[in-house]
Amino acid sequence: MTVTLDDDQRYLVVQSRDTRFDGWFVTAVRTTGIYCRPSCPAITPKRGNVTFFRSAAAAQHAGYRACRRCRPDVTPGSPEWDVRGDVVGRAMALIADGVVDRAGVPGLASKVGYSVRQLHRILTAELGAGPLAIAIDARARNARTLIETTDLGFSEIAYAAGFGSIRQFNDAVRATYALTPTELRGRRGAPAGTGWLTVTLPAREPYDVGQVLGFLAARAITGVEIVENVRYVRTLRLPYGPGLVDVRPAIGRAGVTAALRLADLRDLAPAVNRIRRLFDLDADPVAVTEALGADPVLAPLVAARPGLRVPGTVDPYETAVRAIIGQQVSVAAARTVAGRLVAAVGPGVDGLDDALPTRLFPSAEDVLTAPDEAFGMPVSRRETLRRLSAAVVAGEVSLELGADREELRGQLRAVRGIGPWTADYVAMRCGDPDGWLPTDLVLASALVRLGIAPARAESWRPWRAYAMHHLWMEGTSR
Repeated sequence: MTVTLDDDQRYLVVQSRDTRFDGWFVTAVRTTGIYCRPSCPAITPKRGNVTFFRSAAAAQHAGYRACRRCRPDVTPGSPEWDVRGDVVGRAMALIADGVVDRAGVPGLASKVGYSVRQLHRILTAELGAGPLAIAIDARARNARTLIETTDLGFSEIAYAAGFGSIRQFNDAVRATYALTPTELRGRRGAPAGTGWLTVTLPAREPYDVGQVLGFLAARAITGVEIVENVRYVRTLRLPYGPGLVDVRPAIGRAGVTAALRLADLRDLAPAVNRIRRLFDLDADPVAVTEALGADPVLAPLVAARPGLRVPGTVDPYETAVRAIIGQQVSVAAARTVAGRLVAAVGPGVDGLDDALPTRLFPSAEDVLTAPDEAFGMPVSRRETLRRLSAAVVAGEVSLELGADREELRGQLRAVRGIGPWTADYVAMRCGDPDGWLPTDLVLASALVRLGIAPARAESWRPWRAYAMHHLWMEGTSR
């Protein structure tokens, strides 16, 4: 689903300072050389002085710098990329996860199945900036986080943020913020120095963080996750090493605050991206409410749970394993079995006290080589896990963020023992807002009780995953 505003409509949004559109576009003012989020509280510039860009990277590429007042670099991500499964949406998801920093633009192009030239042309035509410019914009944001929350030297920050040299780092920070790294550090509050990085991750209002925490709490695996009160803590398997994240509701705004401990600071971008996806922070709740609230039967459910989200995943392979374990058993039983597998073959994370999760969820290699007694489940399910793991190791199943959703479903269903429910569930948790599980028993029961014919779900596109979560909560609340 794409917002199709023309420039005059965008200007009306800016005049109204509508926060719903933060992240959809930025407003650049030619007379000041500054770009802002739509809701910037500054005096609205004259219509003839503004230019609109689809992304901050495009504005920076055109020579504008970020407003120091409204901080457009810390808005929620565009919900367009959260919804779209095309090459642009997939590329944006992978750039946010740091793929360009790790594998360069050629690595990104390979993952989305295009040549470097084709990908550059597509992104520039759609966004006004190519993949490298978008990645540099992300690096500048990560650098600012490290400047303001750590006491690291600038050369270390440049390396951790993905810059190839201290000069590139200095130039990007100046171009983005019109401040040197030294000036940025001087503007912060008390120095960090605790070994934890703390970042605030905003969401669009309304945001029901309690609903997401409840979903995660019901499925929390001992050793990997802890959910207590309004706090979610878990280990993360990241490209450069293990990490730990402690997530709590943000104070005074919609979103969450995430404290991170990373083995390698280059993992800041992927860690933040995965938490945003897990907590569905980039969704557009107003668009979802308008679409689903138009159905007279769904409307009361939607009104009763404003800000409902569809929890995502920090690791698609982990989600697939958990879905297979959960086939034909209760959520509580699946959680217990997964905990036994983690205890048997999940790698430990050094340096953490017993009050924190201390194990990573097993990798495909860990599961593939695990002995029979590590599984604690029927033989058929154990062998399905082994077949999936072998396919992932061999590259026959691509379980990574940014994968094509239909290809993902097809690859999963090609693994013997994985049926439509499991494949669709994994695709939904990997970011498909239209995910739908027609064979789910709780969903089917809720539809019958409310007198909804299954075919009616077609009218809820492209937000069927959100409708399903409303129906799940309705089904389990009785």
